[in-house]
Amino acid sequence: MKITETSLSGVLLLEPRLFPDERGFFLETFHRQRFRELGIADEFVQDNHSRSRRNVVRGLHYQQPNGQGKLVRCVRGALWDVAVDVREGSPTFGKWYGVELSDENQRMLWIPRGFAHGFCALTDADMVYKCTDYWAPASERTILWNDPEIGIEWPIAQADAIVSAKDLTGTSLRDAAVLPALA
Repeated sequence: MKITETSLSGVLLLEPRLFPDERGFFLETFHRQRFRELGIADEFVQDNHSRSRRNVVRGLHYQQPNGQGKLVRCVRGALWDVAVDVREGSPTFGKWYGVELSDENQRMLWIPRGFAHGFCALTDADMVYKCTDYWAPASERTILWNDPEIGIEWPIAQADAIVSAKDLTGTSLRDAAVLPALA
């Protein structure tokens, strides 16, 4: 597996080794021992599957408390996936990293606790992701996907974005309940 460190400490771009042949392909998406060797020792407790139409924007989501690490990948179509550092006192607080994940490039993104997560569907797309903690509705937090202080460079026009009513009522990063600095 090829590992690329991103501009946000702890967020990793993972590119699994692909074994294609005339029948299709095979790839390993998770191997506990190999992930631990990469520094991802968290235990995954929940898997989720999200389907989105083209131009749907989801996020920016995180939990406070009960933060979740997420291992995300796109299994159908293409997504622009984003992590935002919401760790109080972090040198990259409020900074973001974005990357295209698709069924063609087979990339995965590891987003540890302490980061908000969002994405937009570049095509009709399915995302699957593993979580290190359970969904806790009372801990759910949302930062506005288009917060100008964060300045995410989304690959779609704001006028074309399809955003849920819940995500439209998110807070600015300035007013968000940020996560305590991780030791």
